[in-house]
Amino acid sequence: MYKTALAFSLYLIGSIFNPAFGQERQSPAQLQNLADSLYKAKQFSLAASYYLAVVDKSDFKAKKMSAYYNMACCLSLAGKSDSALIILKEAIKAGYDDKAHLQKDEDLISLHTSSRWNGLINSVQESKKVLNTDPAKASFITTDIHHFWKAFDIASRDTAHFRQIIKEGYFDKASRGMNDYMGYKVSSIDFFVDHIRSAPAFYAAIRKSTFKTDEYKPAFLASYVKLKSIYEDALFPDVYFVIGALTSGGTVSDAGLLLGVNQTAKDSTVPLNELSFKQRTRVNNILLLPYLVAHELIHFQQDGMKNDTTTLSYVIREGMADFIGELISGGNANQVLYNWAKGKEKQIWSNFTKDMYYNRYSNWIANSQQSTPDNLPDQGYWIGYQICKSYYEQSIDKKKAIYDMLHIQDYDAFFQQSKWADKISTLQ
Repeated sequence: MYKTALAFSLYLIGSIFNPAFGQERQSPAQLQNLADSLYKAKQFSLAASYYLAVVDKSDFKAKKMSAYYNMACCLSLAGKSDSALIILKEAIKAGYDDKAHLQKDEDLISLHTSSRWNGLINSVQESKKVLNTDPAKASFITTDIHHFWKAFDIASRDTAHFRQIIKEGYFDKASRGMNDYMGYKVSSIDFFVDHIRSAPAFYAAIRKSTFKTDEYKPAFLASYVKLKSIYEDALFPDVYFVIGALTSGGTVSDAGLLLGVNQTAKDSTVPLNELSFKQRTRVNNILLLPYLVAHELIHFQQDGMKNDTTTLSYVIREGMADFIGELISGGNANQVLYNWAKGKEKQIWSNFTKDMYYNRYSNWIANSQQSTPDNLPDQGYWIGYQICKSYYEQSIDKKKAIYDMLHIQDYDAFFQQSKWADKISTLQ
């Protein structure tokens, strides 16, 4: 009965939209962007059909789960409560586990009066973050790196079956962290394989650097221990190191910290000519890997900060991860950007003030598509760093300053208290 209802619901949804428009020719990432845009434009029925297309085309469980959930939200907002409940059940079956968010999501309020709502809520299997209060108990997991290179070697000798070998030898053996990373940051297995095959010299050269990750484990642990000394409430996640597609250096999930180590595996011998300018801006030296771990570790502590949609809030979050990460590791994962910003401080700040109270973070974070050699991406990191550094330097109680940063409730008040605007005005 349920399968019949689901099939009928999907049929109704599909009938809203003409597939000939081009869904079949679009990648999961393109479909996702279109669906998100339609949602923002309040074209909820149309957005739902695009989210369904994302489900159909996605290789990764996390992407399917997210698309199902977003689709349910759109159907709810479109007044199609029965269909929304069916699709929401699919999201839960695919792994959706945030019961608290589900209960307060305003997009789903229309479903609360349904007799099926409480049963749906109770069916959510909440997964817990893997946490340690003792830094020594955290694990630094590199098995995915070794799986990749083993599969890569076999695939390189049998290029006719390259994708299949990479899928079976790498993706099918993925750790929990790698599954999350790929679902969040890589659009598809085909995209991943096309990327790897597009840069054979680059990948041949970074191999030895990726294996150095194991050698850096004492440095990672040292940053964990240092954070405990300045922030007693710190939690210490496991860290998963994976080979990605140069789309993200790092992110977080309930599994822990998820790092694309090939994005921080450069040394003086690595050729970059196969990479686009956008990709080259994302590739860092292997020596910076401990600093990247420290940066992501700080993000993991930021659950106590208020959610906010202003550009100011986004840059403070990122800059804080750079600043406190530097305190605990001794270095900055974005040093190239910070060196480039010297002498350009006033211009960067002047540009930012036009966006700071609007939701325009895409002009300042993860904006490599807009970048040029004269206008590097991620300048929001630098701005947030300066605000947090200014706040910290004038604080008498440094531990309290760290705590306060990680629990910001009013971003504009924090900015005003930092007195960064006064400092930048005095620069020549």
